[in-house]
Amino acid sequence: MVCVTIAPWPPADRSSCEYCGAHVTDRFRRVFGDDDDRAHRCNECDSYRRLSRGSAAGKDVETPDPETSPGRHGGEADA
Repeated sequence: MVCVTIAPWPPADRSSCEYCGAHVTDRFRRVFGDDDDRAHRCNECDSYRRLSRGSAAGKDVETPDPETSPGRHGGEADA
């Protein structure tokens, strides 16, 4: 008799940003993501300042969002 172990399906592929769909590495998700290693924002769609304060983990942060606040790096907004 042959014993066969049926393993559950592997976890869903989480190698992309949930906001913009850009590729994110496993390490980025472990460091900046939420408790389930999901990246809600990434360096393609958000600033490092916001990512390091929790936006990649899905938290609201006080730093203005680059999507809604042009000139967020101290410069003028593009005309």
